[in-house]
Amino acid sequence: MCGIVGITSNKQVTPSIINSLRKLEYRGYDSAGIATLSKGFINEVKCEGRVDILEKNLSKNKLLGNIGIGHVRWATHGIPSTINAHPHSSEKVSVVHNGIIENSTILKNFLIKKGHKFKSQTDTEVIVHLITEYLKTNDLKKSVLKTLSKLNGSFALGIIFKDQPDLIVGARRGSPLAVGYGPNENYLGSDSYALKSMTNKISYLNDGEFCIIKKDDVEFFDADGNKVNKKILTLSSSEQNYNKGDYKHFMAKEIDEQPTTIKNCINEYLDKISNSINIFNFPWKKNEISSIVLIGCGTAYHSCLMAKYWFEQITTLNVTVDIASEFRYRKNRFNNETLYVFVSQSGETADTFAALDLCNKKKMKTCSVVNVVESSIARESKFVLPIHCGPEIGVASTKAFLGQMLVLYILCLKLAIMRNDINKNEYHKKIKSLFSLSKLVNQTLETESKIESLCSSFVNIKGSMFLGRGYSFPIALEGALKLKELAYVHAEGYPAGEMKHGPLALIEEGMPVVVLAPRDEYYKKTISNMQEVIARGAKVLLITNKNKDEIHSENIWEKVEVENATDDLLPFLITIPLQKLAYYSALKKGYDIDKPRNLAKSVTVE
Repeated sequence: MCGIVGITSNKQVTPSIINSLRKLEYRGYDSAGIATLSKGFINEVKCEGRVDILEKNLSKNKLLGNIGIGHVRWATHGIPSTINAHPHSSEKVSVVHNGIIENSTILKNFLIKKGHKFKSQTDTEVIVHLITEYLKTNDLKKSVLKTLSKLNGSFALGIIFKDQPDLIVGARRGSPLAVGYGPNENYLGSDSYALKSMTNKISYLNDGEFCIIKKDDVEFFDADGNKVNKKILTLSSSEQNYNKGDYKHFMAKEIDEQPTTIKNCINEYLDKISNSINIFNFPWKKNEISSIVLIGCGTAYHSCLMAKYWFEQITTLNVTVDIASEFRYRKNRFNNETLYVFVSQSGETADTFAALDLCNKKKMKTCSVVNVVESSIARESKFVLPIHCGPEIGVASTKAFLGQMLVLYILCLKLAIMRNDINKNEYHKKIKSLFSLSKLVNQTLETESKIESLCSSFVNIKGSMFLGRGYSFPIALEGALKLKELAYVHAEGYPAGEMKHGPLALIEEGMPVVVLAPRDEYYKKTISNMQEVIARGAKVLLITNKNKDEIHSENIWEKVEVENATDDLLPFLITIPLQKLAYYSALKKGYDIDKPRNLAKSVTVE
């Protein structure tokens, strides 16, 4: 969950490294640092805090050099501090690292006995000392190979050497790593987004590989040190200049972009003339799939829970949902007729990738729903369904969540018509309704001013609850997660019918409770559950859809109405007020909305 970058060039590299670190800051932002090689010495500048602070420090301590590495950190070992910030260096070697070295304590004890002295609390520093130790008796390549063979865990590494003034070594196991190509310079980065400002020519390291990068040459090697060839991919440059524009935060922009991203996704997957889904390259036949397993983490997991309701309602498939971090550690009963679907915004989520890797080793059918088509999960899946959202920089996912739900709903309809679980009239009707979704989301964004006026009640509270039934339950979980992530409020999502089985004990006078009760088949039951909560003193914010009928309940604190839609599509609309509620609650508290504490966007460690 850290970000790394390296550049070897025929010109000064520090300004370009700083620029790339700004783009990588969504991966970590508790400390940052740069090391360059100049006049035969490794020089570094590090700081606790953001890249802005690092840049100020660099204005006092100029870092010269045509080769350098940089890092933004999300702490795993050691508190955020200047000492624990990367790069970590010896006299001969400097290293930046994304990942976790699980056997670092054992390696550290071994190295201390060899006379090595450690300065930091990090696991990364053992890599520096291991390479330094092996360089006493081995050449660079053998030293790197021996070091990598000793490491347990996950890593993406960028390494520079005092005695090698023209090269950077990159290595990958578990964590993603990309190489970029430019004129008289080449690059190393945690992802293509950090490199796009400099190049659109990219190669990706596979698990276990390492590379030696010079300004005019790149060599790739497998885990045994054998040379391997790599394809050079040309990336789209359309996302290169993505910025906040007139918005104060990326999250605000990304919420407001949802009508556009939904429209883009629908245009990619649906044919308006024939009212059908144009996924023509689906690799499996209808009799080859009898069940589906949906796998994700966090917000992606919530999109999977949402999809489970659709799959069960519209298809006859057996459907299960799994948290990726639990999936690989259970004794799963793998089935050749099961489609395993992996959902991840970044396509680099470590737990999700590990679950995918396990399924691939078992030769299962694997499909990924991702936002980044060049990502590890996309590359390793047998079939990929992009969500076409464009870059999402805010750590708390918004437009990607709606994109994931939309693609999973489209996949559900695809499998339903393919398996004859739905008749053609109903299928075309559901497709037709999707073409109105973008407009409905845009209209629902107009609830913003009402939500903004309510958020002060969610600022200084002990906790909150989000309740829903059926299609609304996964959205309640997502709404609670957003409030946790951004406003640092303890919030829980529950099935509304579960309140009387324990959670009602938490209700106190004046506690704000969000009740999701669109006028679907669960509506009357949800209203009954809502009344139970009101009777215990809760302040209920009801989110429903517009209707002429009065709501048969008294003492509702406030009500927000979204647009009308089919039951299938109402979850998209009731999500919008919850995103805005979390945003404005955090804004009123003065928190860093795009970079909430302790979190990172791309979770690349288990």
